[in-house]
Amino acid sequence: MKPLSERIHKYSVETQVLDLNETPAPQNEKVKADLNKLVESIRTAHAASRPVICAIGAHTIRNGLGPVLARLMEKGLITHLATNGAGIIHDWEFSYLGKTCEDVEHYTSRGEFGNWEETGRYLNLALVVGAYDGLGYGESIGRMIEEEGLAIPSEEALINEVRETVPSDPEQAAAAADLLWAVRKFSLEPGRLSIPHPWKQYSAQAAAYRNKVPFTGHPMIGHDIIYSHPMNHCASLGRCAERDFLAFANNVSRIDGGVYLSIGSAVMSPMIFEKSLSMARNLVHQRGEKITNHSIFVADLAESSWDWSKGEPPIDNPAYFLRYNKTFSRMGGSMCYMQIHNRQLLLNLAQSLLTES
Repeated sequence: MKPLSERIHKYSVETQVLDLNETPAPQNEKVKADLNKLVESIRTAHAASRPVICAIGAHTIRNGLGPVLARLMEKGLITHLATNGAGIIHDWEFSYLGKTCEDVEHYTSRGEFGNWEETGRYLNLALVVGAYDGLGYGESIGRMIEEEGLAIPSEEALINEVRETVPSDPEQAAAAADLLWAVRKFSLEPGRLSIPHPWKQYSAQAAAYRNKVPFTGHPMIGHDIIYSHPMNHCASLGRCAERDFLAFANNVSRIDGGVYLSIGSAVMSPMIFEKSLSMARNLVHQRGEKITNHSIFVADLAESSWDWSKGEPPIDNPAYFLRYNKTFSRMGGSMCYMQIHNRQLLLNLAQSLLTES
C-alpha cells in the first residue's frame, strides 16, 4: 500500500466542478423536448411529495457534479441518490484529497492498481464502524466525511457487547465482533479518530448525510479498489449494502407519481431498480393496487434511434442489445432515453429547477 498523495491523478475537483453559470451546449430538438419533459416531471413529483430518485454512475461524480447533486438534494428536488462503489470512492477521494482517478493500465502493469493506503483504510474502516452503528453504505461514508472522523469503541466495550447481545440480537453481536476484529488487527485506539476532509464542500455524500437525504451505495464484491486493502471486511460491507438496497427498495415502492432518473449507469441502476420494483409490486398486488404512474428517464452517451416509448425492439434490431434501455422499457410507466453528457444534463436541470425553487 502506498500513500494516496503519491498517486498520479487524472482529475482535480477544483478544475472539474461545474460552473452553474456556464452556457449549456446546444442540443437537438428531441433532447431539448426530453429535458423539458424531465424538468416538468420533477416539478410535478416535487409538488406532490413523490420521490425523485436519481441513480448515477461514477463518471457523474468524477466529472465534478457532486455539488450540483448536493444543491438539488438541499432543495428537495432529488429525494434519493444512488451510486455504485466507484461513485462512493470518487466522491470520498475528492473530499479528502481534492483529486481522484488513476491510470489503470499504468498501475496494473506494476501490480499497484488500487493499492492506496488512505482510500482502502478509511473507507473500509468507515464501513466496519457504520455496520456496527446500524448505518448504510453511503451513510457510513457520508458521516465520516461530514464529521471528519470516526468514533472507535474500546476493545473491552466491544467484547462486553458481543457477550451481552448474542442471545437477544445476534446480528448486532456479529457486527460488534467484526469491529472488534478491526480494532485488534489494526491496533486502533479507542476514542475519536480524526480524519480531515478539506474539500468536503464538494461531497454529495456529505451533503446527503447533512440534509438527511438517502444516499445509497450498491457495490459488487471485487469491483472496487478498496477490496485490495487488508482493512477490507466483506461481512461489514455486506451489512451496509443490504441496508442500502432495502432503503432503495422502500423508496421505489413509493415511485407511483414519481420520477426515476438514471444517469450513466448501464448495470447497477437498471438491475437494482427492476428487483426493487418487482418486490414493491408484489406487495401492492396483494392489496389489489398497482404501480404504473411513474416516469423513467435514462441519460447516457450511447446512440439509439429506437423509440423506447414503444417498448423494446425486436431481437434483430441492434438496439435490442442496449441492455439498460431494454430493462427500463420493461418496467411500466413511461420511459424516455436521452443521448446527452451528464454535465450537460445536470447543467440544464440545475438552471431550470434551482432558479425557481
